[in-house]
Amino acid sequence: MRNLGDAWDYLTTAANWQGDEGIWHLLVQQLLLSFTALAIAMVIGLTIALWLGHLGRAEFLTVNLTNVGRAVPTFALLAILVSLDHPGTAEFGPYGRAGLATLIALALFALPPIYTNAYVAVREVSAPIKESATGMGMTGSQRFWRVELPLALPLIVSGLRLALVQVWATATIAALVAGPGLGNLITQGFYRTDYPKGIAAAFVVAVVALILEVGSALLERAVDPNRKGTATRSGPTRRRVTSGVRA
Repeated sequence: MRNLGDAWDYLTTAANWQGDEGIWHLLVQQLLLSFTALAIAMVIGLTIALWLGHLGRAEFLTVNLTNVGRAVPTFALLAILVSLDHPGTAEFGPYGRAGLATLIALALFALPPIYTNAYVAVREVSAPIKESATGMGMTGSQRFWRVELPLALPLIVSGLRLALVQVWATATIAALVAGPGLGNLITQGFYRTDYPKGIAAAFVVAVVALILEVGSALLERAVDPNRKGTATRSGPTRRRVTSGVRA
C-alpha cells in the first residue's frame, strides 16, 4: 500500500510531468510511436485484405498469417531487428534510438488483426446482397464502395480497435532497446527499485489504454449501419403508435 501511495504522490507532483524525461513528453513519444505503427499496418493490411476479400481469394493466406502473427513474440522480433546492421539501433527522427526497428516490430504486430478482420468483413458480406447489387447494374468497384465496404466497416474498425490497444500496451518494450515512451519510466523504476515511479508510469499506460479502448468502441458503434438503420426505423414506429393512441 505504501508503494501505491508513493506512486500517487509521483503522479500528482507537477515536476514529474515536465522536461524531456517527464511523463508528458514520454506519453507523446509513445502515442506517436503507436499511431505511426498502426498507420503503417493499416496501409499495408487494409489495402491487401480489402482487395482479396472483395475477390474472395487467399483464405489460406489469411488463416496462416494470423497464426504466424500470434506465434512470433514482438520482443523477439525487435531483438532480431536491432541486432541487424539495418534498421539496427540508429536514431530515427522523433522515434529515437532503434526507432525504425521498433516501428517495424509494432507494425508487424498490428498487422494480423487488421488484415484478418478486414478480409473476413468483406468476404462474409451476404451473397444475396452482392447479387442484388450486381442485378441493379453496379460494377465490381461500385458494389465494393457502396455495398460491401459500408457493411464491412464495423468489423474492420473492430480490428483497428484491437490492434491499437495492443500496440499501445506493447510499445513500452521500446525502452528495452533505449527507445522512446513510458516504458523508460517503468524499467527505470523497477530496475532501480524506485517502485512508485514504475507503478505510476504503468498506471498512465493503463489509463490511456482504457481511453483508446472506449474511444475506438464508440467509433465502431457509430459506423455500424445496422444500428443506424434500427434507430431510423424505430423512430417513426414510436410516433405512429403515439398518434394512434391520441386518436
